[in-house]
Amino acid sequence: MEETPKRLIVPGDNYYYTKTHEWISLDDRNTVTIGITYYAQDRLGEIVSWRLPKKGQNFEKNHIFGLVESNKHVSDLYLPVSGEIVEINESLSPGIISDDPMGKGWLIRVEMSREGDLADLMSPAAYKKLIEEEIKSLE
Repeated sequence: MEETPKRLIVPGDNYYYTKTHEWISLDDRNTVTIGITYYAQDRLGEIVSWRLPKKGQNFEKNHIFGLVESNKHVSDLYLPVSGEIVEINESLSPGIISDDPMGKGWLIRVEMSREGDLADLMSPAAYKKLIEEEIKSLE
C-alpha cells in the first residue's frame, strides 16, 4: 500500500484549517493551539526563522500575528480566531517546525474571545480538497 505524502496529511479529530494553511486544534472550550500545516511546510521548504507575538497580546481574527521564513520564502501567519495569546512554543527550533509542524512544531496557544470563530474554519475534508486542488493547479 502506498504511503500518503506528508504534505497531504490532514489530521481530523478536533482540527480546523484555514485557506492560508494554518491549523487549529481545540484544547478545551476556549483555548486553541495553532501552527502551520504539513502542506504549508512542504511549500515553504525548510523553516529557518520565525517571529511570533508576545504572551498577553490580543489579536482580531484574520490579522497577521507573526511570520515564518524558509530558505524559499517569507510567509505571514494569520490568526484564525480572535483572542489573547496565552502561550508561545518556547521549544521551537527550525528542525522541529520543518519535521513536525502539526505536533511539536505548534506555534501559539490562544484563549478565544469569540466561540463562533471556529464555525468559519474549514473541516479536514474541505482542507484536503483545497490542497489537492492547489497541487493540481501547480502541476
